[in-house]
Amino acid sequence: MGEFPSAPEEAVEVAERECGGSVQLSEVTDRRGSTVWKATGPSGSAAIKSGTGNGVPVTAREAEALHLLDWPDHFLGGSVGKDLAWVVTRWFDAPSTWEMFRPVRETKDGRERALSAAVDLCHAITDLHGSGWVHSDLQPEHALHTDTGVRLLDVSWAWCEGFEPPDIFRGGMTHLLAPELAASIGVGIQPVTPSPAAEVHSLAATLWTCVTGRWPLDYPTAGIDPKALTPSQLRARVANRSIPLDSATPWPELQEPLREVLLAPRRQRPTAGELAETLRSVNA
Repeated sequence: MGEFPSAPEEAVEVAERECGGSVQLSEVTDRRGSTVWKATGPSGSAAIKSGTGNGVPVTAREAEALHLLDWPDHFLGGSVGKDLAWVVTRWFDAPSTWEMFRPVRETKDGRERALSAAVDLCHAITDLHGSGWVHSDLQPEHALHTDTGVRLLDVSWAWCEGFEPPDIFRGGMTHLLAPELAASIGVGIQPVTPSPAAEVHSLAATLWTCVTGRWPLDYPTAGIDPKALTPSQLRARVANRSIPLDSATPWPELQEPLREVLLAPRRQRPTAGELAETLRSVNA
């Protein structure tokens, strides 16, 4: 592994203004041309993300999406150049949806708190869809549950009318992908167009993964090693629904409405708001 790169000076200056002075940088991730630091100063923390090489267009798009989304308590600044793009956001010290469900997975405790987190995430997606946006890359780690509400992260692929994703967009994480998006990619539609209905599928798949600690698709039963397949081969199986749903049922009362969403045709899926109301009635 190479040496962790240095953070862009302009981005550090933005973080210092937010954090009340000189900041200490902690390395978070460095992969696929995208590097993230946590910048901590006297009065708070911020996240710095920079993109180089293949990471430039992805980071640039995230900066533009955050600007268009107009989240004033989230987006702090960004810059896009030919060889470097960076974005600075507020750092939220809050658990992700994955973390909110950890006690459920490990000890079967904490169900009431986890269920509340599931409903809150559904409401956050409802609000996002109501504003004309689709996140397009929901995953267990892409939402933080703060004291003032859910904060959505990693919006590089977020979509609204007039702000279409680039040709490299493949619909988000394949394990959580709606079948109709996988089918569109398979027939060469590029970029694939996300939708609220497809996102509700990914929302249910994300919550299923948080409950069980496993992907919603039962690869072993289908005789599939997903790591041995190319992304296009795996998407083809997702598209034709040839992989059964995971059979693990540690929390049947919550999983049953999620199962209904995952099996439903696109036009029969509930909205995120309707799913929230259904989950609200689940026995914790």
